[in-house]
Amino acid sequence: MIRALLFDFDGTLIDTETIDLRTWTEVFEAHGVAVPLDRFALRIGTLTGPDELDELDALLEAPCDREAVTATRRRRELELLELEQLRPGVREYLEDARELGLRVGIVSSSSRSWIDMNLERLGLVDCWAAVVCADGDTTRCKPSPALYLEALDVLGVHADQVIAFEDSPNGIASARAAGIVCVGFPNEVTSALDLSGADLVLESLEDVSLADLLERVG
Repeated sequence: MIRALLFDFDGTLIDTETIDLRTWTEVFEAHGVAVPLDRFALRIGTLTGPDELDELDALLEAPCDREAVTATRRRRELELLELEQLRPGVREYLEDARELGLRVGIVSSSSRSWIDMNLERLGLVDCWAAVVCADGDTTRCKPSPALYLEALDVLGVHADQVIAFEDSPNGIASARAAGIVCVGFPNEVTSALDLSGADLVLESLEDVSLADLLERVG
């Protein structure tokens, strides 16, 4: 019996991945070069992928003004983030999970401060039975199963009692390595990536109700 749902944060609950790509695209174009999309994809869902500033330096064949680039991109990121809401179907899943008595958590390679900032903005601070983050620790981030294993321990559940929701290959690999059934939930950026490692892929959570999903998994 499923007792808990675990959601990735970036790109899954909120489509921050599209914002991330948009802001970096603007930065690279301002320097007269294009974002290397194949390299960019490697960093989605993890902390160990290529560094964008290193990539920019390589394309320019000279060091960029890192402080100025970082400040400009951050301002733009926060500006776009203010307009971003939960992805379609997520709120209904959270409400249905509560009614069904399922525990709900977040498992993310991002920092706790980033997640808390966004949850506060959306009024969702108190919705979670567990929030497990890498917080800059590259030894625990996805695709390692470490974060998911920690979440199972916090919730006191077994892997076969949980469904994970992930938007990226790194996230899917992490959940599956922990023995957890994983639903691939791609966004605009990750829809072009290989999500074949997921047990099921849903383009939108509006396509399948939580009750129907639980029946499928069961």
